[in-house]
Amino acid sequence: TANIILVVAENMLGDKKVTVVFVLGGPGSGKGTQCSNIVEHFGFTHLSAGDLLRAEIKSGSENGTMIENMIKEGKIVPSEVTIKLLQQAMIKNENDKFLIDGFPRNEENRAAFENVTKISPAFVLFFNCSEEEMERRLLGRNEGRVDDNIETIRKRFKVFVESSLPVIEYYDAKDKVKKVLLHSHND
Repeated sequence: TANIILVVAENMLGDKKVTVVFVLGGPGSGKGTQCSNIVEHFGFTHLSAGDLLRAEIKSGSENGTMIENMIKEGKIVPSEVTIKLLQQAMIKNENDKFLIDGFPRNEENRAAFENVTKISPAFVLFFNCSEEEMERRLLGRNEGRVDDNIETIRKRFKVFVESSLPVIEYYDAKDKVKKVLLHSHND
């Protein structure tokens, strides 16, 4: 029973017991679409780290202004800032099951999240998609997004591999990674 108690204690947020699932995958791996399905069928609340940061900027708070300036200067928003926003969102929400999308982006994010929140994810959904397939999708969806050109796509993919794969490997070693293989639409 000692183990069971530990797990419960580990995933407390304030006085709330939560289940967290991290959703990771390279740019264009179809995370968004799949998250919607999970929300619909399994009753999770979808939290996107990027959306939370954008909402904070829009709110015009001091925190938002600081985040905006950092992004403008091309700096990475400190883990603590994103984690605080995720924590607040989880506490405010009635739900106790959360899909966290696009975070942790790197090992430092991951370690900080676990240290600050004391939350360990139930598992990690990893959308495994080849670079060719992502390129095809991103170029195909080119909705006038500035970041959807081939050089930028390759750069984003390289960043993803260098920073996010260590996170996947960390959780893989704990048997917490569920890989979702995505095939091209024409299969």
